[in-house]
Amino acid sequence: MPYIPKKEDIPIVAPTPTPFTKNDIPDYLSIEENINKWNETSLDGFVLGSYGGEEFHLSEDEKIEIIKVVSNTMSNKKFIIAGIDTASPTIAIKLAEKYAHAGANMLRVRIPKINKEKSNENVVDFFKTISDSSSIPIIVIHQPASDMDINLSPTELSEITHLDNIYSYIMSHNFRWESIVQSYLNPKVQLWACNGSLLLPSAMIGANGACMFFGNWAPDLCRKIIKNVKDKKFEEAQKIQKSIIDADFIGSTKGVAALKKGLNLLGYSATKPRRPTRELNLKETEELKKSFIKAGII
Repeated sequence: MPYIPKKEDIPIVAPTPTPFTKNDIPDYLSIEENINKWNETSLDGFVLGSYGGEEFHLSEDEKIEIIKVVSNTMSNKKFIIAGIDTASPTIAIKLAEKYAHAGANMLRVRIPKINKEKSNENVVDFFKTISDSSSIPIIVIHQPASDMDINLSPTELSEITHLDNIYSYIMSHNFRWESIVQSYLNPKVQLWACNGSLLLPSAMIGANGACMFFGNWAPDLCRKIIKNVKDKKFEEAQKIQKSIIDADFIGSTKGVAALKKGLNLLGYSATKPRRPTRELNLKETEELKKSFIKAGII
């Protein structure tokens, strides 16, 4: 049985970047090296086939091979979350089966934007179809095109989180809406933050874990913020939150290029983004390094 964290464990997972060779193909040896290095940290899980892993620059075969490599390398105290981004439940089911067979322990499924006037099914139908068919648990992520968009109603979210196979819900950046929906969530389903700069406020409204870029760099700091809030040590949580904001802001605005450069600074073999995404320049790299020093990461 794979390791599945409980709420009290404060799970921290992160989108796992894909290193590439000089010929711009996935560097599976470097993936193994990186996973072995993460095995020595408190990072709980690897989110594969997500934005941070350059999902839109990877073929389906490459995604599946990456899952296999990570599954064969990670420790028995880690788990794999495979990302699925499609509005088609039929495609989602097929991908879920492939990813589970390759070694994924969970699925991270994005809430799709469904045009109710043009569709015979709603967002609840979408998740019920996948949940009923999937052999592994599902993590629901609310990540609309715009931070202030809403892709479902509180009632729909309640119905989704009360489905049998739902493990966690990853909140969006829209705190006005997310603060409202807390009372609608299935209390058995975990609530995860999605942004390092929002860890403190996320924990204040009930987040017990997190899925974010920053988790790759310093999972301990992410967990400490949430734990301090739970322990009502708000000043300590605020101090850590302030220390990581600069680094997280660079990661959020510069994306995969910053994620990979940061990992290279920390001794990982993250290499550089796949074409056409550019690397950070020297000035940007120096800013990231300074933010790491401020956060106490290096």
